[in-house]
Amino acid sequence: MPAARPVLPGQFYFVTRRCVQRQLLLRPDAQLNNIILYCLAVAAKRFQIDIIMMCVMSNHHHTALFDRFGNINEFTEHFHKLTAKCINALRGRNENVWSSEPVSKIVCVEPREVLAKIVYAATNPVKDFLVDTVAHWPGVNGLFALLNDKPLHATRPTQFFRSNGTMPADATLHLVIPPELGDADEVRRIVAERVARIEKHFAALRSRTGRRVLGRQTVLLQSWRDSPKSTEPRRAERPKLETKNRWARIESLQRDKVFVAEYREAREKMLAGSPAVFPPGTYWLRRFANVTVAPLPR
Repeated sequence: MPAARPVLPGQFYFVTRRCVQRQLLLRPDAQLNNIILYCLAVAAKRFQIDIIMMCVMSNHHHTALFDRFGNINEFTEHFHKLTAKCINALRGRNENVWSSEPVSKIVCVEPREVLAKIVYAATNPVKDFLVDTVAHWPGVNGLFALLNDKPLHATRPTQFFRSNGTMPADATLHLVIPPELGDADEVRRIVAERVARIEKHFAALRSRTGRRVLGRQTVLLQSWRDSPKSTEPRRAERPKLETKNRWARIESLQRDKVFVAEYREAREKMLAGSPAVFPPGTYWLRRFANVTVAPLPR
């Protein structure tokens, strides 16, 4: 049984999830892009999540976000559920869309780790030799909207949702730079400079090696039934937090260690029939078993 993880408000996350069997079920087209944007906007609004940056590749997505109220689990559950239903309706299939592996939710401890993840997500299509610039990626990529403070709009996907149902007819996604990350203009400047540097680096690399990008049109022509020919590393370590600061890492790991010890002690009391108060950050038992959870310290 894996150790419980605290779910606390006010944390930055970098969320990643892959498609089942690495299939290209997210291969971009106008309908798929609209589905992703709509479901992301609806889920973010419902659970008060600040979406900072997202990039949807053909078989996985990266999303950097700020969870102000501790709703990360409900958000990812709702977003992935909505997109899976819509994508299956679009593709005419009934099986799983997402891999059975747990959703990767890396806690970014410091602003510099968040900035690094934003740039990583934005430049993913360039670093994978799919397109030569981020702007040429035909899928969902929030870089332009983030740098220019422009909202992203989507309409209710007709492939799954009823026209007379309860879902909104359209949805708007505003990419947010939380004050906790720093000055918005400075964040945009840093991201723009780093993205331009990476695009320039890979342009020089392609010129030196003769390697070509797959190209926008070829990406669009790929079959969603295909999978990459490369092999994926197995049983790799799944990081839970990201920080280059040694002391911040030690502090975070120590805090999680204390949480696990208090959680196990409370769980033993509960199973023994004694009154139990679980530590702040307890998620599953609070949601599904209505246990008592101690308030967050001021």
